[in-house]
Parts: sequence; structure tokens; C-alpha cells
Amino acid sequence: MSRIGKRPIPLPPKVEVQVGEGSITVKGPKGALTKPFNPDMIVKVEDNQIIVDRPSESKKHRSLHGLTRTIIANMVEGVTNGYSKTLDVVGVGFRTGLNGKNVTLTVGYSHGVEIPPSPGIEFEAGTEQATRTPFVIVKGIDKEVVGQTAAMIRSIRKPEPYKGKGIRYRGEVIRRKAGKSGKAGGKGGKK
Repeated sequence: MSRIGKRPIPLPPKVEVQVGEGSITVKGPKGALTKPFNPDMIVKVEDNQIIVDRPSESKKHRSLHGLTRTIIANMVEGVTNGYSKTLDVVGVGFRTGLNGKNVTLTVGYSHGVEIPPSPGIEFEAGTEQATRTPFVIVKGIDKEVVGQTAAMIRSIRKPEPYKGKGIRYRGEVIRRKAGKSGKAGGKGGKK
């Protein structure tokens, strides 16, 4: 039995669940999400909790059991509290800003980069007061879309290992490399 799959998903108050043929809809205070799931999986709503079961012990059903339960749990968490990812923009002269709903990044290119939000995504941009580091916050109710949008923003200027400049997730550790070490020394210089 899957340790994750057999755990029931508790339903918070004000959250409604409708299970259809091969899809599930979760409505809550933040919005509504609908996602498909494998029709082999058995999803039931009992006593204010969602229970995911599998029809057999085949490898396919065992692997889908925990996945289906986690996707549904993420949907419940999303419509209840929502998800957010914070990206720090590190570099001299790098800036962030909002242009309507779009986020604008100035990250060392000859032009600014403007990113429109995906459906269900909101941006916040600003500068950290203590460290003066620009940041972008990606918010939404669908964990997959929030993560995908944050990864797309990060890919615009990935952090480089020598000076650490670029766009990184808050809390991400960048492995640094030493630069060239042959600058000082007496060999082969002009006489």
C-alpha cells in the first residue's frame, strides 16, 4: 500500500468537491480548479475527507495511487490558501517592476523583458528594503502553473556561478566557482 496514497485528504470548511468520470473539481474561497485523473483510480468523498483507492496491486496502479492523491491534495491546498514563489533578482542595475498586470525585468540585456501572467497567476514586484534586492512574487491557486511560471521567469537570466548574478528562487544556494587565478605573478611579463 502506498504510504502517501492511503492517507485521507481532510476537507477544510467552505471547500466543495465534485468527482466526475475521470475528473475532479474543487471549489474554495480562492477559486475553483478542475483536473483530470486516471479513470482507473477510485476517488470517494466521505465524512469531510477525500479517499483515493486503487483497483489492483499492479505496478501501474501503485504508481498512480500516490500521484493522484498528491495532485488532489495540492488542489485542496490551492483553493484554500493558494501558492506563491518568490524570485530574487541579483545584479548591479537589475530591476523589477509592474506594467499593468505584466512584470517587467531589467536584467542586463539591451532591452527590458516583459512577461504577461498566465491565466490564474498574479505578480508582485518590488525591492527588499534591508538588502535592496529586487524581487518578483508569483501567486496563484494551481501549484503546477505557479511553479512553471516561476521557472520560466528564472530561465530569462539564470544565476551564473562566478559572481552569482541572475534570477534565483528565494533561499536557493548557488554553487560558486573561483575565477581565473593567474592574474598576479611574475612569469612572462614585459621587461
